This record gives sequence, C-alpha cells and structure tokens, in this order.
Amino acid sequence: MPGIEKLPIEETLEDSPQTRSLLGVFEEDATAISSYSHQLFQAMQRIYDAENELSAATHLTSKLLKDYEKQRFPLGGDDEVMNSTLQQFAKVIDELSSWHAVLSTQLADAMMFPITQFKERDLKEILTLKEVFQIASSDHDMAINRYSRLSKKRDNEKVKSEVMEDVYTSRKKQHQTMMHYFTALNTLQYKKKVALLEPLLGYMQAQISFFKLGSENLTQQWEDFLNNIGTSVQNVRREMEGEVDIMQQTIQDLEQASDLLYMPDPDPNKIPIDRTLTRKAGYLNMRNKTSLVTSTWDRQYFFTQGGNLMSQCRGDVAGGLVLDLDNCSVMAVDCEDRRFCFQITSFDGKKVAVLQAESRKDCEEWIATINNISKRIYLSENPEEIAARVNQSALEAVTPSPSFQQRQESLRSSTQNRPKSSRASSQSSLGSESPALSSLSLDSLVAPETPIQFDIISPVSEEHSGQAKGATQGRFVTTNPFGESGNSQSQDGEDSILHQLFIVRFLGSMEVKATENTDVIYDTMRQILAARAIHNIFRMTESHLLVTCECLKLIDPQTQVTRLRFPLSSVVLCASHQENKRLFGFVLQTAGGKVDGRPITVCYIFESNNDGEKICDSVGLAKQIAFHSEMDRRATEKQKELDKAKEKQQEELTKQKQIEKQDLEEQSRLIAASSWANPTAADGQFLVLSNSQSEDSDAGEEGRKKGESEA
Repeated sequence: MPGIEKLPIEETLEDSPQTRSLLGVFEEDATAISSYSHQLFQAMQRIYDAENELSAATHLTSKLLKDYEKQRFPLGGDDEVMNSTLQQFAKVIDELSSWHAVLSTQLADAMMFPITQFKERDLKEILTLKEVFQIASSDHDMAINRYSRLSKKRDNEKVKSEVMEDVYTSRKKQHQTMMHYFTALNTLQYKKKVALLEPLLGYMQAQISFFKLGSENLTQQWEDFLNNIGTSVQNVRREMEGEVDIMQQTIQDLEQASDLLYMPDPDPNKIPIDRTLTRKAGYLNMRNKTSLVTSTWDRQYFFTQGGNLMSQCRGDVAGGLVLDLDNCSVMAVDCEDRRFCFQITSFDGKKVAVLQAESRKDCEEWIATINNISKRIYLSENPEEIAARVNQSALEAVTPSPSFQQRQESLRSSTQNRPKSSRASSQSSLGSESPALSSLSLDSLVAPETPIQFDIISPVSEEHSGQAKGATQGRFVTTNPFGESGNSQSQDGEDSILHQLFIVRFLGSMEVKATENTDVIYDTMRQILAARAIHNIFRMTESHLLVTCECLKLIDPQTQVTRLRFPLSSVVLCASHQENKRLFGFVLQTAGGKVDGRPITVCYIFESNNDGEKICDSVGLAKQIAFHSEMDRRATEKQKELDKAKEKQQEELTKQKQIEKQDLEEQSRLIAASSWANPTAADGQFLVLSNSQSEDSDAGEEGRKKGESEA
C-alpha cells in the first residue's frame, strides 16, 4: 500500500543510529495502535454483550407473556381478549428473540473474532519480539566490550578465540532478531488497517441481515394488528382520564362534607345525633383485663351484623363475635378516667364488654343502635319508624351514671358528723372512709372492725404522725427522707449472704387472727381484691422488695427510700396464689402490742412481675440461712463461754499452787530453824535435814495436797 513507511531490513546488520531512531518511531506507533485497539475492542465487546442481553431479555418477556393466562389476579378475572392479544405479542417477541440470537452469533464471528485475533496474536507478537530484540542487543554490546578489551600478547589466543566466538554468536542473534522484528513492525501497518475495517464490515453486514429478516417477516398483517392495539390503548386511556375526573370531583365533595367530621368530638348542634340506626360500624377501644386489678385498652373495628356485635383487627380477613345483642342492656359508664365509655351486658349477665367511643355523638349513637338491636327492631319491615318511637327510652339509656368520685364525696359528707371508730387508726387511703365503705357492701367482704390499707405510707408522713406510735404498734419501722431507717440498725443487710431484689406492687394489707396455715393469706387476697373491684381502686404503688437474711425492705424505685422494713424473724407465713402465680402475700407477727392477750398479726398482699413462688422460696431461703446463722452464733457463744470457764479454772489452780508452794517454803524454813535449836543426838552428831530431804518432803506434801484438790 502506498504511503506506508517501512523499516530497511538490509540495514539491520549495520545497526546505525539512524536505523535505531526510525525503529523508535515504529515502536511508538505500535504502542498507539495497541492502546486504540484495546479501546475499540471494549466498545465492540459492549455491543456484543448488549445484543446477548437483548436476546435473553426478549426471550424472558415472551415467556412471561405466555404465562399471563396462568396468573390468578384478584381483580383481573378471565379476560379472553387480553389473553389472546398477549399470546400474539408473545409469539412475535419470541421470534424477535430468535433473530437477536442469530444477530449475536453473527457479531461474534464477523466482528469480535477479527479484533480479538489482532489484539491477542499480532500485538502480543510485537511485544514478544521487542523483548527478545532488547535482550539480544544487550548481549551483543557486552560481547563487543569484551572483545575490545583483549590484550596484544600471544598467550591469550584461547581467550581471544572465545571472545570472538561470543561476538559471532551475539551478532548473529541480534541480526536475526532485528530482521524478524523489523518484518513484524512493517507488517503491523497492513494488519492495523485490516483489523480496523474487517470488524466494522462484519457488524454492518450482521445488522443488514437482521433488518432484512425483520422486513421479510413483519408483514402488513402485523401492521394492521399493531394499529388496532394502538387504537384500543387510546380508548382505555380516555376512559381512565374520565374516571379520574369523576373521582377527583368526588374527593372535593367529600372533603367539603367531611370537614366537621375531622374533629374527634364534633359539636352535636352542627352534626345531630341519629338515634334511629339499626346498623353501625366504626373504631372503638375495648377494655381487656390483664389481671385481677389491671387492664388494657385495644383499638379495634366494631360493626353490627344482624343481632351480633362483631370486631375485626387490621389485617384480619373476617370479624369475630363479641356479644349477642338480643335482649342485652347498654348504658354509659365512667371507667378509669376515660371519656365516652359505655358498657354492654348480655341478657344472662355472664358477659360484659366495656367500650370507649371517640366522641359523645359516637357514644350516644352506639348506645341508641344497640338499644334498637336489643329490642329486635332490625327484624321489622320499617325499622326507622319503630326506632323513632322508642327514642325516649334511648335517651334515658344514655344518661350517665354517678361517678365513683361523686359517690365518695356524698359519702364523705354523710360521715363527717359520725364519731371516729377504732378503724380510724389505720393510715390507709380508705381507712378514714371505712364506715362509708361498709355502706357499699364492704362488710360482706371484710370482717367488721378490720380496716384495709390500700396504699403504703410515705416516710415523711409517718414521721410527722409520730414515731412513738409506730414503735408501740410494732407493725413496721418508719424511715426518713434520706433513706435511713428510724431505728439504730441503719445498715441492715449489708453483711447479709442473700440479696435478692423483686419488682412488686402493693395491693393492700389487713389484720388477721389465724396464722396456722396459708388459708389466711388466700382469704386476705380474696377480700382485698374484691374490695378493690367494688370501689374501682386500680392504682397500685410499685416498689422494690429486697430480701436479705435480716429483713424484708420495700424501697422506692425512684428515690431509693426505704418505705417499709419487716424483720425476717417476724414473718411467720408466706405463700403465692394457687391460680394467679403473680399474687403473693406474707403474714407479719409484731413483737410489741397485743390484742386480747395475743400478738398483732398483719397480712400483706402484693402483685409481682415474676412468679410469686420464687419470692416465697427466696423468703424461705433467707429464713433458713438466718436460722443456721443463729445456730452457729449460739454454738460459737457457748464455745466461748466454755473456753472462758476453763481459763478461769486454770487461773484458780495456778493461784492455789502458788499459795501451797509458799506454805511449804514457810514450813521448811520453820523446820530448819527448829533443827538448830535442838541438842545433839546420842552418837554426838547433830541432826541436820539435807536439802534433798527437804525437797522430797516438799514434793510429797505438794503431791498430796494436789491430789486432795483434784479429788
């Protein structure tokens, strides 16, 4: 091809600087070709990958369109026209997928193969020859340097021959490598043009073949079909736009009409109460008891179905029966400081439901509706007219009943003029109202003259009421606001082996008589829970119960102030409820104060988050540890007394021995003195007692007296 420069192969042996300079230009050109070819290869690879992805995507689309008739849409139904249309589309798209697969194969053969061959074979060959040429040129330069340093002496012929052989070999290798390298670089100029044009030619031929295949198969019949589908789509779009306009107008009308209903408690003068309803639905809060004294409120959707009241939670498929409303009774009530509450009682009185509405209007409409259903008005031919006749009775049914606070105020006023009884000594929340509570049928639940304490006395109020009174009664030890005990035992339980903490709620306490078995605790639980249920007392004082080997403490969880302290020795009984394991109680027998010659015993009832049996077991374990500690202490004291007696006896024996020794010494001195005063013996010698004899006599006398003392 004209215009292409070539490297002179005949000048490779000379290896002139001009030749090397021209070689550098060709090497730079080869590097540029390699970089450009790599970029072109990446672009063509993306085309090939996209074509493969398009083929796979069209095939998947065709498969999904074929599976449309197998789908079960909740609102779709069986649309035969839609199914047949999609099946035709699936057929065409499947055929397009096969054409794309053919196009992908043609691109792989005609476009990707030439560019890949040029990149992987020709360009790599150039790089390999370049490395070999550089190595050969370096070896030739080293051989020439050695040859140039040869000496002129004749004895170096052998070295000279070796160097000359090395020069011959390296020059030959360089020459051959350089010729092949020049040939590859000259050929690269032609291969570059072929490698650029051949993939483009294959790409265009594959696309032309693909378009011809489409034009031959997509006939006029398919064009008519597509036109019909386009017309149908436009009709569906116009129908949708018309429906959207209607819904937007409906939304505007509803927003204007419902503006007053957005308030949770609308004004009844603006929205009148409809008392002629025989069907109603809406959200209400329902009270559910979680225990004997506590309850929770759950928001559910309630609706009437015939003579039944149904409820349904969000996510449920269908509603469940709550109450049978036939011949039931309904009335507004006050419940746990909540507004708009009403109570439904079944005809047999066995089932009661307490519900809370969102507004007074909603509450009265629910009451009126349930009254109408209870009288079976919904079964008549014209229920609205009959409901209007009984409107007056519905108005009477929605009259609120007196609240518990109003009853208490009236009872307080009636009891202010009465004399204080013996039950006024209790510091409980209902102790001052015990005469009034007896008028509310409390006497049938609690024995006469036995007050119930429903709350724990705070330490400050107890101190102000007089610590002397608490000491004489001996029921509990008061504390000051700084968390210190009122008596000298300010550090109870610090050295105790057992420390267990429980979260409890105080239900109440009352004085009991029997302490023989746990029946007294069960009976106290029954009476306290019944009294709370009668008088709607749901508030409970939460405390931390600390069980140690010395005492039981009720501690304020916020201020850590000790509210009550019970010595462990005064706890005579402890038991949990047989059915509700969260309830437990213990009987406390006070040390001081007696009634009718017997000690005062008080039963305390609590509710715990844990199992009551665990708390009772903890108290029993504490008593066992305290008992064993007391026995060990007594044994230690007894052993100390015995040791002291032995020491005292030993001291007395030592003193007696010293006295006897002094007596013997005195006697020996007297005997010695008398021997000097006596005349000589018959043989003319003096009678002298030796020291050994004196010592023997002293030892014999001492042994005799020691035996007598031991006897």
